[in-house]
Amino acid sequence: MPAEIKEKAAEAPERLTVGFILLLRSLGITVPIGSAIVFQQALVKIGIDKRESVYWAGRSSLIMDPEDIPVYDSAFETFWEGVIDVQGKGKAFLQEIALVTDDQRAEEENSSEQSQDVSDIINLKYSSSEVLSNKNFGLYTSEELLEAYELMKKMKLLGGIRPSRRKIPTKRKSQYPDLRRTIKSSLRTGGEPIRQQFFGTGERQRRVVFLLDVSGSMEVYAKALLRFVQAAVVGRRQVEVFTLGTRLTRITRELSSRNLDRAISATSNAVQDWSGGTKLGETLREFNNEWGQRGVARGAAVVVLSDGWDRGDSSVMSEQMHRLQKVAHQVIWVNPLKASPGYAPLAQGMAAALPYVDRFVEGHSLNSLANLAILLSE
Repeated sequence: MPAEIKEKAAEAPERLTVGFILLLRSLGITVPIGSAIVFQQALVKIGIDKRESVYWAGRSSLIMDPEDIPVYDSAFETFWEGVIDVQGKGKAFLQEIALVTDDQRAEEENSSEQSQDVSDIINLKYSSSEVLSNKNFGLYTSEELLEAYELMKKMKLLGGIRPSRRKIPTKRKSQYPDLRRTIKSSLRTGGEPIRQQFFGTGERQRRVVFLLDVSGSMEVYAKALLRFVQAAVVGRRQVEVFTLGTRLTRITRELSSRNLDRAISATSNAVQDWSGGTKLGETLREFNNEWGQRGVARGAAVVVLSDGWDRGDSSVMSEQMHRLQKVAHQVIWVNPLKASPGYAPLAQGMAAALPYVDRFVEGHSLNSLANLAILLSE
């Protein structure tokens, strides 16, 4: 890296963040401000001396579309190494961008709209909660995990409305005549022509069932996801939670305490296979046999929180997911790895499960869980 750029970077890592993001945007790559902040924070921690570390910090935080990787690679080479043109933009242009440090320089380089975005990044005019919203759970500190939990509690984690078998009186005409109310009405009018009364169909909150993978491959995400499902359980009757690993464990009661530490402690004592092996297909079979037939999953929104790694027979996974889909209102699979650049659902268990999944979504950040909350309300 040119000495001048390196010196500026040592003074303020955000300078290089701004310059590099300006370049990526000029080449047509969309970079959200939240991602830019994560990249800047990474540079502060890792420094800029190791080329490979800087490369992967940028690629993992700034690139969302795998098709943008070749452009990113060229931009990285040019910007960080001071090498040849990128799509006709010369080294002088790159040097100028790299040293943009305030609104005045940004206005000289780009439109006022773009410079305002850059200024927002430099000044970090975003609260810590907004930064956390896009940050990968695997990078959370203990303090950030506590802050994220407070935000999780504010999410509306409710299933949608479903019709119930209970009939309720209604003034509207329906297919269910209410003979008893009709007779009572006629008695009050002395037998005069009466107005027929009807029943209507009642409504109830749809049950939500969480199946949380606690195997070793999910360890970096399970801590945050466990807090998420605990926030969903507290104060709500129509929520059930089970863990999947080498065995099935129901932890709804353990998570029902409003005291998070107490809930986590009780769960740790109840779950014997935490960070162990993975037999997703087998544990799903146990769930279907013991709980699916008893109506827990029937008509419910079932949410599987897992990376899809399964050491068992893939045919078992396919069979059990098919059984689950037939009784559930919808099956949502939340995979923390889905947001990774270049991700493809190639894991044996994931590939076997996908044909029976109604929604396949990300689960690596607060924003992804907020999107899940919206899906659950449908």
